Amino acid sequence: MKKLIPLAATTALLLTACGNANYATTQIPPAPSPSAAAPPAPSAPKPCADGKDALASYPPPATLPKPDEPVTGYLKTIRDRKRLIAGVSADSLHLGARNPISGKIEGFDIDMVKAVATAIFGTWEGHLELRVISSPQRIPSLQNGSVDIVARNMTINCERWNLIAFSAEYYRSGQKTLVPLDAKETSVKQLSGKTICAPAGSTSLTNLMKENPAVKPITADTDTGCLVLFQQGKAYGISGDDTVLAGDAAQDPYAKVLPNERFSEEPYGLGINKKNVDFVKFVNGVLAQMKASGAWMTSYNTWLKPDLGELAAPPTPLYGRTQ
Repeated sequence: MKKLIPLAATTALLLTACGNANYATTQIPPAPSPSAAAPPAPSAPKPCADGKDALASYPPPATLPKPDEPVTGYLKTIRDRKRLIAGVSADSLHLGARNPISGKIEGFDIDMVKAVATAIFGTWEGHLELRVISSPQRIPSLQNGSVDIVARNMTINCERWNLIAFSAEYYRSGQKTLVPLDAKETSVKQLSGKTICAPAGSTSLTNLMKENPAVKPITADTDTGCLVLFQQGKAYGISGDDTVLAGDAAQDPYAKVLPNERFSEEPYGLGINKKNVDFVKFVNGVLAQMKASGAWMTSYNTWLKPDLGELAAPPTPLYGRTQ
């Protein structure tokens, strides 16, 4: 019997191109080509070639400037423009997805940039422009200056530090695999010969091929693209961050996430252009405030706790980068 594509996924595709009342949104043309414990401590990743820890970001200022105080550097550029431009997803349920009822893009990642915009302007409303980008567009969008910041479940790693800068870690995800509900496999190592989708331009594809080089990889520019390939029978499964797969499974009653296999650590950072170190420091101050005030935990409990379980605390930031 042919499996029908659930309405939620279909609606997500249709709504990605729609505008909404509260956000200025732009669809950029395609680029070429449950644990109750705290997240793992950010000390495990190996140092980069320059000796720096991959998770070490720039230390935040002792105090953040108030919205009515004068500022300099890139923060002034954003202030003068009167809006923060953020690159986000519009189809990653619970992280950054367009609500089919309200038309608003919402989720955990969106809460991060709302907080940054609020710290700059006193309110995010009227001062936050969301530009919908695909996974392959994240780094180029920062490099060419079309966005100020990227909040799109982006893993911090040494290779990317050579291209852009990152905030301190704001969430620790891990890679899992989504398969049909009636699948007998319990591990990605049992999927040899199966066609598995992973987002293009992501660490998920690299991790998948390391874990099982015998799978047949296929890519899509968006998370929903992989979900549609799965629902059309063109992919047997999807490999990606547990945050994204939880959203996929919530949209498809014929899918499940393999529960007992997490084969990578994916520390998320907010991406920023390498030249704008002052802005990275400011963003780290905002994240520190969110974690201290409980706003970070409120956002986690709203968007991710129902699928991923309780967390005792947000990730501990690691600083120390000086250049």
